[in-house]
Amino acid sequence: MSIINTPKGHKFPWYVKLFFWNQQRKYGAILEPARLWGRSPKVFATLALLYGAFDRNDSPLEPSLRTLVTVRVSQINWCPFCVDINSATALKRGITAEKLTLLADYATSDLYSDKEKAALAYAEAITDSNQQPTEEHFATLRRYFNDNAIIELTGLICFQNMSSKFNAALDVKPQGFCAIAPQPVMDKQNKEN
Repeated sequence: MSIINTPKGHKFPWYVKLFFWNQQRKYGAILEPARLWGRSPKVFATLALLYGAFDRNDSPLEPSLRTLVTVRVSQINWCPFCVDINSATALKRGITAEKLTLLADYATSDLYSDKEKAALAYAEAITDSNQQPTEEHFATLRRYFNDNAIIELTGLICFQNMSSKFNAALDVKPQGFCAIAPQPVMDKQNKEN
């Protein structure tokens, strides 16, 4: 459930139902954000295609790195649904449970490579409204990524910010994909202080 509920009998166009069928096959359930976005079918289809472009096999960013970035952005944006589903993906992509649970502390953890730390620090700088990426971020990124990969990493971070903020704003609940999903530890009230 979320703040806005989509009635069971809502009439979705055929192409949205096709996305739902694929989600049912892949996740065993239709994702609640898809039911919400599906109420605006053209936007939903565009978003789904954009996500597919970021999560393609020939991306210059390896799947595990993309997933770590999406989980971290989701943590920062207080999106339990996104943390849940992206954490499940992380485990499927070979990220260990220990590494996943230490994601918020990646900067001081030996489990993270310097490349991963560079991408995660950049993701935090973009996501935190009190920061901006600095020249130091880009100097560090360029040790591991070419310009095209940095552009794609930036797009992925921005996409995940939009997705996780949408879900957090509408209070989309986790669907139980990952029992160890590393949720933020403080509540929203403490976040505001």
